Amino acid sequence: MKALKDLYLYRQMIYSLVRKELRGKYKGSVLGFAWTFINPLLQLFVYTLVFSVIMRASIENYYIFLFVALVPWMFFQSSVVGGSSSILDAADMVKKIYFPREVLPIAYVTSAFVNMALTFLVVFAVLIVSGFGLSLRALVCLPVVMVIEYILAAGFALLSSAFSVYVRDLVYVLNIVTMAWQYLTPVMYAEEMIPKDLLPIWNLNPMTPIISAYRSILYDQKVPQLSTLWQALALGILCVAAGYLIFRRLQRGFAEEL
Repeated sequence: MKALKDLYLYRQMIYSLVRKELRGKYKGSVLGFAWTFINPLLQLFVYTLVFSVIMRASIENYYIFLFVALVPWMFFQSSVVGGSSSILDAADMVKKIYFPREVLPIAYVTSAFVNMALTFLVVFAVLIVSGFGLSLRALVCLPVVMVIEYILAAGFALLSSAFSVYVRDLVYVLNIVTMAWQYLTPVMYAEEMIPKDLLPIWNLNPMTPIISAYRSILYDQKVPQLSTLWQALALGILCVAAGYLIFRRLQRGFAEEL
């Protein structure tokens, strides 16, 4: 409760940091904020070319199957990798000004979340223009899944940002880890392709139920299983609680390490 109270008291600071992150991300580029939409579309094109044309995936409407999972995965990956350097990037602020340090990774994750929400406008447009359509009944569950993923991403960002202050190489290691993690998550392939004897191990991956929920809502156009959502929510709460406790303990040495 104290953590939530602190975040609420510094909500204006979080808002300012989120706004700064969104404005500064593509500052100086010709296309500017348009890269928020162009980047996932380019990745979609590459993956679709490889898996639909070259490797000839047998999944119907593969580009949609991939797109609805790729967007939330990019948000999670950005939160873990980018969030890991949020304390390091604000070293001067951390050393000179008092504020709850967890504000920094939370603000980064929030800005990434806003980017994902805007990118979903492109997803909806693709679904409608392609004739695939949307299920309003299933779409009601989408904000719930997005909030659950936000909680999970915030937990990992708290952990990675705190550890990165002490182990600077972690920022680079996480790029490799999240790349491997993507292939261990059913983003580019169907969950049914996983061998049944390996499925219990696969389900230990906290992103598996979340990606499955997104795909149920947008590709299968049906309400995701409640058990899937509860599993993802439980993992998210556990992760953010552990992340917060570890972050609070490690932040005592931030000023000295920075």
